[in-house]
Amino acid sequence: MSPVGPRGEAELPFFVYGTLRPGEHNHDLFLRGRTRSEEPGRMRGLALYAGPGYPYAVDEPGGAVCGEIVTARPEAYEQLLEELDELEEYVPGDARSLYERVVRDAVRADGVTVVRAWVYVAAPAVAARLRSGGKPIEDGDWRGGGDGDGGDGPAGGAG
Repeated sequence: MSPVGPRGEAELPFFVYGTLRPGEHNHDLFLRGRTRSEEPGRMRGLALYAGPGYPYAVDEPGGAVCGEIVTARPEAYEQLLEELDELEEYVPGDARSLYERVVRDAVRADGVTVVRAWVYVAAPAVAARLRSGGKPIEDGDWRGGGDGDGGDGPAGGAG
């Protein structure tokens, strides 16, 4: 069982698939020196769409997204969670949010071990727009199929 932070939320790892991945711009700004571990992984049930300098993950049965499973240092967790919510313009219950933070299963690189993790997925209105006219990243890897420039959009698109 994961520890619970002051906000009453489980202190789970984060699954990142965009500009928070190692070597990308927001990794250095938000995660460097604040993580206990970072390991490759995949998250099933999601599809990836190109955004303006960052990707969006959208719920899609049969899809899979490549990324990293990032475990924060316990002493950095609460502040990091708040900063990532702000980066992603995620406010619980606010329909204007670009992303929603949800708990999903990620699979480690061994292809077997499942880890419960926070992930930022496109909010419903954004997801609907992407499904109807967005540019899918077919292989589910932003570095391989997206613009991969690591640039900042309005939210910085941590994902």
